[in-house]
Amino acid sequence: MLDNVRCGTDVEIIEPVNLYGCELRRGAFVGPFVEIQAGAFVGEYTRISSHTFVCAGVHIRHHCFVGHGVMFINDVFDNPPRDWVIQYTLVGKYTRIGSNATILPVCIGRHAIIGAGAVVVDDVPNNAVVAGNPARVIRYRTDEEVKEDLCE
Repeated sequence: MLDNVRCGTDVEIIEPVNLYGCELRRGAFVGPFVEIQAGAFVGEYTRISSHTFVCAGVHIRHHCFVGHGVMFINDVFDNPPRDWVIQYTLVGKYTRIGSNATILPVCIGRHAIIGAGAVVVDDVPNNAVVAGNPARVIRYRTDEEVKEDLCE
């Protein structure tokens, strides 16, 4: 279902999907069985793989990769239900998120890599490689690795 979706040019969407009130920029790709909620943003040439959930309040910048079955969460456990408000997540440019990662409301820096199955509960610095539950920095990407992102 596509409802009130703002799409740039050359966006590719593989049905079935549930997209409503979101924005997909030029060249974005959305795989099957993906839900992207109102107010979410997907940047230019970003790829969202199948079975992924992108909730309201998530902003994924340009040239990112989101693996299969990634879950973005826009609430935290200490929010009382009657006072619920959307928590926001920002994913920086050129970031890669491995399959089955869970992303709580955080800020993920540019050129970061999130390992498959990671549970991200804290902000991730630029160029960091994180993995585990909870996700921890295991190393930082070199300048040469970051340059490769820009050349692709």
